[in-house]
Amino acid sequence: MSLTPANTPPPWRREKRAHFPGVPAWGLATTRQAPERFQVSPLAEVTKEWAWGGADGTGVRVCVVDTGVDAAHPRVGALERSFGVVSVEGGGLAVASCDPVDPAGHGTACAGVIRSIAPGVSLTSLRVLTDGKTGSGDALMTGLAWAIDAGFDLVNLSLSTTRSDFRQSLQELADRAYFRRCLLVAAAHNMPVLSFPWTFSSVVSVAAHDEADPMRYYYNPAPPAEFHARGVKVSVAWPGGREIRSTGNSFAAPHITGICALILSKHPWLTPFQLKTVLYLAADNTTTQNGEVHGP
Repeated sequence: MSLTPANTPPPWRREKRAHFPGVPAWGLATTRQAPERFQVSPLAEVTKEWAWGGADGTGVRVCVVDTGVDAAHPRVGALERSFGVVSVEGGGLAVASCDPVDPAGHGTACAGVIRSIAPGVSLTSLRVLTDGKTGSGDALMTGLAWAIDAGFDLVNLSLSTTRSDFRQSLQELADRAYFRRCLLVAAAHNMPVLSFPWTFSSVVSVAAHDEADPMRYYYNPAPPAEFHARGVKVSVAWPGGREIRSTGNSFAAPHITGICALILSKHPWLTPFQLKTVLYLAADNTTTQNGEVHGP
């Protein structure tokens, strides 16, 4: 078996494989076609240096699904593209190009955090919210489905919905993203209520801790919030070139998104469950093989 040629798309971006006659659906006739060798990275001794040392996010595409992003802000920098969910004739919704602006500030804040951690990352804005707090569930579903199918490596979702009627559709989208190796990083709700999609196992769910180090994060052994990252009194970018300090799980999630971008930049063949494993093994409260923790 040979490694996949560099000029071919990775398995998760290819068209579905043709069905093999005489083999159950989704099966592989290994007597006729050798299994493809997959380029994995050994995880036996994961450290922060191994995980992202020397990486800056180059080669990784991130979509910020939020209120829009102010591309003119110096802490954000250039965007690959800027899109928004718009109404179309006949009453439906679609994703269309729009100006790189943010009338609310929330998306700009999240994008600035990601850029501060992974300066080489490619950022795209997708506006699904209006004033930083509200937006229709249909707009979220339309935007998220588009982002998954557009082939982004990471999608930052510093938002959630408490509406149970969207749960099944959101879960189906989260599963679709998982198998396409489009990892959703979702902020936990700021209130102790049930909401989605951060409570799904197929996403990386993030809540805040109150320390100042942007690279310090913790694994949470009592999910559904799987990780804790900086999210209290965070200096964030705000439209018009401003900076403010804000608190919330919304700002913890992009810290993890940025760290994930660093990891994928250095190890581009990691799948979602492998990436979660790397995050877990490199967290500041997990022990190394020598019984020591990564943090001081």
